Amino acid sequence: MLRVPLANGAAWFKACGAVQAFEPRLTAELFRRWPDLVAGVVDHDERRGWLLLLDAGTPLSSIGNRLELWEALLPRYAELQHGETAHAEDHLAHRVPDLRVSRLPERFEDLLRHDLPLELDEIARLRAFAPRLGELCRELAAQGVPETVQHDDLHTWNVYVDGDRPRVLDWGDASIAHPFESLVVTFRFLEELNGLAPDDPWLLRLRDAYLEPWGAGHEETFELALRVGAFARAVATMRQRDHLSVADYGWFDDEFCTVLRRALARITQL
Repeated sequence: MLRVPLANGAAWFKACGAVQAFEPRLTAELFRRWPDLVAGVVDHDERRGWLLLLDAGTPLSSIGNRLELWEALLPRYAELQHGETAHAEDHLAHRVPDLRVSRLPERFEDLLRHDLPLELDEIARLRAFAPRLGELCRELAAQGVPETVQHDDLHTWNVYVDGDRPRVLDWGDASIAHPFESLVVTFRFLEELNGLAPDDPWLLRLRDAYLEPWGAGHEETFELALRVGAFARAVATMRQRDHLSVADYGWFDDEFCTVLRRALARITQL
């Protein structure tokens, strides 16, 4: 990432690695359809993985992880997801990762074939859970919510405030998946940074704000998607790890262990 000084501010150049090579085109497509919700794209080069962005304002992390801003952002983000259902196949054709619910059991089995940075009993619990995860994926798919772009890294460091308008940046972890899984990461960071308990009324308030564009009656589907989504997040993190050298596993695996253990915690809730 490079800052490019301009006469009236700055632009930002990003050279994406192979694991995120889909990000420039995806960001450009989202900006074309949702210019008030993502960073402005000056230009992009899909082949090289280059992206040139307008400045998006002030990072939310620098002004506090303010709950009222999340309440304003989440329905707009849901509207983007709802609108992008029509473009999901096109995104897949341009290498946005496929984490659709129908693929997740297979991807989870692949995860289990890796050398995971967990204790042996933890790995055994994940393996024993694989058949049940398949059942839950089929149950989630049967709810009929269309799959679409899912940011999968929607937290305070990837949301910027432009005046009074929040914008979502950094789509390099995105996939085509169940939309409700987006809030797995969002709620984790609200718990860790804001100290919200899992039953805090604010989380219900944010859930309802997010679900409003999807229509009524999705509360149970949302809870199931969060639980399944914890395992989808582990699969997505493994994809990132696969592009690292073994020498880099040390710093990466601290976060990976957290993701895996948060998935493990969901087993007893299912």
